[in-house]
This record gives sequence, structure tokens and C-alpha cells, in this order.
Amino acid sequence: MEVRVEGQTVEAGDSVASALQKALSGKKFKAVVAARADNGALLDLSAPLPEGCAELAPVYADSAEGLQMIRHSTAHVMAAAVKRLFPTAKVTIGPSIDTGFYYDFDVEKPFSSEDFAAIEAEMQRIADAREPFTCKVLPKAEAVEVFRAMGEAYKVELIESIDADTVSLYTCGDFTDLCRGPHVPHTGFAKAAKLMSVAGAYWRGDEKNRMLSRIYGTAFADQKALDAYLKQLEEAKRRDHRKLGRELNLFTFKEDVAPGMVFWLPRGMMVRTILEDFWRREHLKRNYEIVQGPQLLRVETWQKSGHYDHYRENMYFTQIEEDAYGVKPMNCISHMLIYGNELHSYRDLPQRYFELGVVHRHEKSGVLHGLLRVRQFTQDDAHILCAPEQLEGEILEVIHLIRDLMNLFGFQYKVAVSTRPESSIGTDEAWELATNALTSAVEKAGLPYEINAGDGAFYGPKIDVRLLDCIGREWQCSTIQVDFTLPERFDLTYVGQDGEKHRPVMVHRAIMGSLERFIGILVENFAGALPTWLAPEQARLLTVTEAGDEATLKMCEELKAMGIRATADTRNEKLGFKVREAQLAKVPYILVVGEKEVQAGGANVRLRNGDNMGLKSVAEIAALIRTDAEEPFKQGGMRYSFA
Repeated sequence: MEVRVEGQTVEAGDSVASALQKALSGKKFKAVVAARADNGALLDLSAPLPEGCAELAPVYADSAEGLQMIRHSTAHVMAAAVKRLFPTAKVTIGPSIDTGFYYDFDVEKPFSSEDFAAIEAEMQRIADAREPFTCKVLPKAEAVEVFRAMGEAYKVELIESIDADTVSLYTCGDFTDLCRGPHVPHTGFAKAAKLMSVAGAYWRGDEKNRMLSRIYGTAFADQKALDAYLKQLEEAKRRDHRKLGRELNLFTFKEDVAPGMVFWLPRGMMVRTILEDFWRREHLKRNYEIVQGPQLLRVETWQKSGHYDHYRENMYFTQIEEDAYGVKPMNCISHMLIYGNELHSYRDLPQRYFELGVVHRHEKSGVLHGLLRVRQFTQDDAHILCAPEQLEGEILEVIHLIRDLMNLFGFQYKVAVSTRPESSIGTDEAWELATNALTSAVEKAGLPYEINAGDGAFYGPKIDVRLLDCIGREWQCSTIQVDFTLPERFDLTYVGQDGEKHRPVMVHRAIMGSLERFIGILVENFAGALPTWLAPEQARLLTVTEAGDEATLKMCEELKAMGIRATADTRNEKLGFKVREAQLAKVPYILVVGEKEVQAGGANVRLRNGDNMGLKSVAEIAALIRTDAEEPFKQGGMRYSFA
């Protein structure tokens, strides 16, 4: 039997490994952790080649798929280490996750970080032993007896709940686990691992069940990649927007009063106000109309839209008199009702409605995370209602807006097209038309993209944009969704050139995603040192002695009159102390006013990075700040001045 591997045809041999070994160099083969058959099946290297398989694709350790396998296998290695050190521990489940893996254990005393050193040392011994992962397929009843004999009641429960005649068990060394697989060839691939944290977790996520002890960890293909990740985490900790938000007096949270909802402090509200003002003006320039809908709509409206059936677990509801209302989780329904308020002709299209709309979504308390995951947030939401033939052009314009915003802040970004999920509404034809319009627009824009199968909204496919910050992290922000279904449910029409009524198509889009999340990302990306145009305080004047107070206050007012956000610090404190405070506050321009500066009618200009620009007049300082504020907008597409 012959099989193709990376363009070569070789004799298959008796296993996946033998076929790959014949086609690949020794160095490349050592980096292979599994293979994918031409029928899509992911195979262990030790597995026999499937009947009729004509092609094998190696899965390398440093690929996304290979990394997931390494992490899953490392979870098994961790469980093996725990069982050696804590023989009475009962094992439950241990999957890979985006950042690594975890494993849940039933133990008398919950694990703590103090246990990590011993567990990691044992994991290293297992990794050094390069123990092979071997697979055995057993009838369910036999597998139940295997785990019952080991005293692993949780595994017995899992097996009994599986709707299949057989199950697969994987063994490495003296540890056996229930697992679908596949796994890396041996434990040596788990050598670059690190335990990260512990948490409590209910068995099967049910608070009525026993609380388990969950150990989180991460793993990479090699130590260099692991070290880079840990360094990134340290940098991320330094940039944590929650920490910086407190230090810079931008925002706060009161979990006992309003969990998952932001209290904006004056400095943070200034940042938000500038961003909102800029964004409204930018949309007006691009021929959007600003609208606003109510916070509450009758439940019947959400039933009509499909949100009640497909999204109600994320919504809040309330009762007013005899009527039930849903608090809006998004703005699209209001915008459709606004469109339906009057008769439209084809000449009126497209209709572009923009709203900085406050929405509420029920997020579980365990996932709330500062500004990045909240229950109340403001979407930079817009809905475009257009004729089908206008659809691609409108999507392209939204892509251009996304590109301009990313350029403004210096973000690189990735694009994905998300297709129809299992739970959805609408016809096959509508979904195909919408998906084709999105992919065509992305291709015409010249953007590389990937397909996220089944990750679309319940009413339509979408483009998702993930921006990359300065330390390489990805953030989901922009989305463009095409919807043929909701305009039909709400009977939206326009009169065409033929005098007949036609159905418009709807584009849902958010560019920043939410103001809260976007501000959180900006704070972390810039480590609190926001661009000068967005900084809540652009300049701070510092007096050296009381003699300079009057002149300093006058200069401050002059700068304000020129559109500069300036403050004056005339406290009777040492200059070094005041300079340090201004630097910690991330003020872009620190203006020192001493006797010499008073006489010259100006200030000594220091930047927040420590550079000294010397004595400047008030007019020169204002011009300097304005030039700095305008610099990001030279990247193209946008202009702005907050004065």
C-alpha cells in the first residue's frame, strides 16, 4: 500500500509512523506528534494506517494543532505525577484549553501553589523517561471494571455516560486515563511545561456536586517558547488595565453594588468622552446617521427577533405593570424599528444607523474581568440596511473603517470568516449569499483570512477581527455580520425601481466592539501612557516655588484656551516629588516653571519618558502638543481635534 506524504509517495508500512519516517528527514520526523489522514481523522503515530488512506499530513509539534496535543498530553503527565505524589487523589477530567491545560482532582486537601514544585519535579522525571503513550480500545463494561479496580469512581461515571460500545484508554508509564486521543508519541514532548494556578471547580460544573481542586498549567513545544510566554505574562501583569486603572484614577468597580459594571472616574471619563466624540464625528464623515433606541423592549419583540429562543440565557428581564420586558443585549432591534418607521425607496439606500448604545448581557461572575468582560457596556454599534446588490460595497467600506482605526493605533490584526452555527435561523440560500458576500469583500480588500466553521451569529455569518497588541496578544474587537433573516422577521421593505416592494439586507457591525473593552486594551497596549490626543491630561505645569504660582496659573489658562488639556500643580512640595507624580500619572508633557521660566514667559518642557526639550514659550508648547496629537492621524483615513 502506497501513501503520499508532503508530495512524496512511499510504501505505507505497518503504522502511521513508518510511512512518515520514510518520507521525512530525521530532523523533521522527530518534530512530528501525529498525522491527519485524508478522511480528516487525526491519528496517533503508533496507529495502523486506515484502510484506503492515500495521503497523510504530518502534524508538527510547533503547529497550533500540535501544540494542542502537547498540552493535552501534558495534562495526562501532570495527572500521573499527582497520582504518584498523592496516591489517594481521584482523577476526573483534564482537557487542553487556549492557554494550556487543566486537570480536576478530588482530594481531601485542595492543592495550593506550594505543591507545584514537587509536582513539576515529578512531571520532569516522567518527561525525561520518554514513556510512550499507548492506546487500548476496550468494551465499556471491561473499561468500567478497569477503573473500578483502581478506585476511580469519576472515570466509571464518565464511561457509563458514553453512548458507545467501546472506549479508548491511554497509558503512559503506570498511569492510565480514559481519553479519545490522539496523543504525542511519548512523554518527552511534555518537557516544556509550567504549572500556573489552582482553583475550585464543581464536578461537571454543577454546584450541587462535590468541589474539586483544579490545577492549571501550560506547555509548549520547547523551552524557548515557554520562556517567551512566561515573559509575556510578566509583561502583561505589569500592563494589567485593572492595576493601571486604579493607579491612574481612570475607573473603579464596586462588586458589592454593581458587579461587572464600571464606575468611570473623571480622568477615565475624559478618555471615554474624547473617544466617543472622535468616533461620532468619524461616523458622520462617513455618512452614518446617529440614532438611539430604548433600553427595554417587550419580551414579544425579542421572541419575534429570535433572541428569546437563541440568546435569552445572556439577557436580563424585568416586569413593568403586567408586561414583561427584556433589557437590550444589542441595538439591532431598535435600529430595525427605526428603519420601519417610514417608507423607503431604493434611492434612500443604504441607510446607515450608528449608536453608542449601552447594552446589558448576563455574564457569569467567574468570567468577569475588569473592562474586558463586563455586564454593562457600550457598543459602537451600527446597522446598515441596503439592497442586496449594495451589500459587498458596504462590507468593503466597513473593512476600510476597521483598517483606518487599526492604523491609527498601530495595531496589526487577523481576520476570520465565521460560518453558520448549529443553532441558527434563516434559509440555506440566505446563509450562502451572506457568507459569499463576506468572503468576497475580504478577498477584494486583499486581507488574508481563516474560516471559523460554525462560529457565526444565530442569524448570520460574520467577519471577526482580532487585533494584536505590542506584546503579541490577540484581542477580539471588530465584527461584521450579514443578516437576511431579521429584516424578513420584521417585514422591512423598500420600493425598488420597478415600483414593487423588496427586502433589504442588514449588516450588523461594531468596530471597537465595546468602548469598555477597547479602552482596556488601549490601557494595556500603551501601559497607561495613552497617545497624546487621547490622554486625559496632556500637560501638567509644576511650580518650583510659590513665587511662580501666579504665572503658572496664567500659563495653564492660556494653554486651555488653545485647546490643550492642562492642569497646574502649585502644591508646596519638592519639585522632584511633583515630577515623579506627573510621570506616574503618564502625563505626556511636564512643564516646570521656575524663576527663569517666569521671566522668559514660558516653561521648561519634559516628556514623560524623561527627555528634556528645554525652555519653550506657551505658544511653542501648544504647537508642540498639537503636532504630537496629530501625528497618529497621519497614518491615513482620519482627522480629529478635541478642543
